[in-house]
Amino acid sequence: FVFSLPADIISTVEFNHTGELLATGDKGGRVVIFQREQESKNQPHRRGEYNVYSTFQSHEPEFDYLKSLEIEEKINKIRWLPQQNAAYFLLSTNDKTVKLWKVSERDKRPEGYNLKDEDGRLRDPSMITVLRVPVLRPMDLMVEATPRRVFANAHTYHINSISVNSDYETYMSADDLRINLWNFEITNQSFNIVDIKPANMEELTEVITAAEFHPHHCNTFVYSSSKGTIRLCDMRTAALCDRHAKFFEEPEDPSNRSFFSEIISSISDVKFSHSGRYIMTRDYLTVKVWDLNMENRPIETYQVHDYLRSKLCSLYENDCIFDKFECVWNGSDSVIMTGSYNNFFRMFDRNTKRDVTLEASRENSKPRAILKPRKVCVGGKRRKDEISVDSLDFSKKILHTAWHPSENIIAVAATNNLYIFQDKVN
Repeated sequence: FVFSLPADIISTVEFNHTGELLATGDKGGRVVIFQREQESKNQPHRRGEYNVYSTFQSHEPEFDYLKSLEIEEKINKIRWLPQQNAAYFLLSTNDKTVKLWKVSERDKRPEGYNLKDEDGRLRDPSMITVLRVPVLRPMDLMVEATPRRVFANAHTYHINSISVNSDYETYMSADDLRINLWNFEITNQSFNIVDIKPANMEELTEVITAAEFHPHHCNTFVYSSSKGTIRLCDMRTAALCDRHAKFFEEPEDPSNRSFFSEIISSISDVKFSHSGRYIMTRDYLTVKVWDLNMENRPIETYQVHDYLRSKLCSLYENDCIFDKFECVWNGSDSVIMTGSYNNFFRMFDRNTKRDVTLEASRENSKPRAILKPRKVCVGGKRRKDEISVDSLDFSKKILHTAWHPSENIIAVAATNNLYIFQDKVN
């Protein structure tokens, strides 16, 4: 799926709980929902293709007159709610405002009103002599998106995360310094559950970079910081979770210390495993898996693009060192995926310890084409199928990816292109 304007740059990708729908948000404030094709008898191989289901404008650009600040319409995150009835519900957020959207289908329309004509004009009451019974007639399928709740005015800083709680009654939104807890039914009030803002802003040493609820325990959540630490909080201990229950941090290796150490240790994403036993974090060069029962170091560390260690100076100059890559688990928590530069994305198999680099590009994305693993060579002689670290394109980056909850189908956002790949089907 190709979009072409700067506003079309994809800023978030999210499958719903069944994997039948896939939502993307973009810089222009739009949400595009794709729906998976149902398998048909005459075209069995078409199962798995995703087609556009609904497109709507979620956020508009705004201006904060008190602070003279433009508020971008860019969608920072989308989170689905589990489906309870025929309609779908999702949360979308820009820097300041979270909205709850209802997406529903209409394939029938009522006809035969007593007080109105078929085209909606009011009839002359004196002409109404018989009582008509309205009937429902079939019509072309319409998919409607309506905003059901708008949760605004609760964040001074930019919202970087939203996470739906496993009780499905509450959700949290996190910005640089605070995390708020909301009830889905109440839009004018939220509870501040984490506040790391110092009394004197000159003493500020870290910011919140991501936050997520535990998948099964509604009282537990984690948040990560720009200092490379993860705090696990328990809402049962106190209303304000300023004191964490667990603190995950890896001691720094003094031999690797450099000018860039602090920048590259900042965590850009944190995700609980589906089982709830592990958390995965992404920093600039690595993905780490932590066991909730061991705080002093991760149990697994995967190098995403270690060949960039020698390039940190130029990546600092072109601001790429501040890119925020996300990471995702597959449905069984056995494989993890995260993005890199040059439209590369990486997969790590936790059981076999094998890893692969794949490329999402227009050239190799013909339908049914098989992706070839890519290799990056550092110095020395380059083999013919390898790409040199010096010829990587840093403007092409994969920050956002999503994995189908139960199948090997992945969605990869490469700037303004969305790629959907699936395992080969025999």
